[in-house]
Amino acid sequence: MKKIGNVLYVTTPEAYLSLDGENIVIKKESAVSMRLPLHNLDGIVCFNYPGVSPALMGACAERHVGLAFLNPNGRFLARVTGRVQGNLLLRKRQYELAAKEDTCVAIATSCVLGKVANSRKVIERAVRDHAILVDVPALRATSAALKESLSSIQQCTGLDALRGIEGNAAKRYFETFRELILHQHEDFDFTERSRRPPQDPMNALLSFLYTLLANEVTSALETVGIDPYVGFLHADRPGRPSLALDMMEELRPVFADRLALTLVNRKQITGKGFLRKEGGGVLMDDETRKSVVTAWQERKRDEIIHPYLKERVAFGLVPHVQASLLARYLRGDLDAYPPFFWN
Repeated sequence: MKKIGNVLYVTTPEAYLSLDGENIVIKKESAVSMRLPLHNLDGIVCFNYPGVSPALMGACAERHVGLAFLNPNGRFLARVTGRVQGNLLLRKRQYELAAKEDTCVAIATSCVLGKVANSRKVIERAVRDHAILVDVPALRATSAALKESLSSIQQCTGLDALRGIEGNAAKRYFETFRELILHQHEDFDFTERSRRPPQDPMNALLSFLYTLLANEVTSALETVGIDPYVGFLHADRPGRPSLALDMMEELRPVFADRLALTLVNRKQITGKGFLRKEGGGVLMDDETRKSVVTAWQERKRDEIIHPYLKERVAFGLVPHVQASLLARYLRGDLDAYPPFFWN
C-alpha cells in the first residue's frame, strides 16, 4: 500500500521552481521564497505561469515524484512522468477487457453505483444533521429518486443506457444541491452545474476540487500499473484520462462535494475570494485557492474504515485502495470491482 507522501501545491501564479542539488528552490520575482528537499515529496501540483526548470522535471521523472501542471483556475494542463511503470501483462489485460462491451458495462456499473449511492448519502446526511435548516421534503424526494436510479443501474446491459441513467441522476442531485448550502446563500447560490468556464463561485469551487481529485486518481492508477487513459465508462479521447474519470465518479460526492459544502457552510471561504472574468466565467483568487488546498490536504489525513477492506485507512489513501482493487479485478483475483460506498 502506498503511503501518503507530502504533496507540494504551488498556488502562487508568479512562482518558478528549479533544482539546486537535492533541493527544490521556489522563486518569486527572482527572490527565493522557499527551499525544501525533493526526497520529502510524493508529488508537486503547479498552478503557476513560469513553470518548472527542465532539471527539476527530469529529477521528478527519475524519482517518480508526480509533477502536474494546472492553470490558476485549476484546469488540468499536463503531467510529467518518467519511464512507464507497472506490469505489462496487467496493461495488456486492461486493453483486452476495455474492448469488450460486457466488461466495460460491469466496471462502469460499479463506478456509477458508487457515485449515485454516495450522492444519496450526502443528501441523507444533510437531512439527518440539519433538518431545521434544509427543505426536508425536497431532499427526501431526491433521495428516493436516486434510490430508484440504483435499481435501474443494476439492470443496465449497455453503456449508452448506463450513461443516460447516470446523467439523469446527476441532474436530479444538482437540482437540490442548493438546499445543502446552509450559509452564504447570496454569494454561493447554485442553480445548475456549469463548467468551462464555471458561471458562479460554487461551480468554480467544485471544478477546482474535481481537478485535484482527478490528479489524485490518475496518480493512483499509474502507481499500480494501470493505464489511466483507457477507460470503461468514459469514451477514449486523446489526452483525456478516461479511466481516472471513471473511478473518480464514485469519489466526487465524498471527496469534493462535501468538502465544498463544508468550506462554504463553515465560512472558511467567502464570496470575496472569487473573481468574475469579462467572458462571464468565475475563478478563485490566490488566497482562496490556498485555503481550499489546505483544507484538501487536511481532509486527506482523516481516517475512515474502508467499506470493503474493513480496515482503517487515511482518507487520502482511498484512490490508491480503489486502484489496487481494480487491478486485482483485472488480474482475475476478484469477481467484480467493488466501488467505494461511503458509510
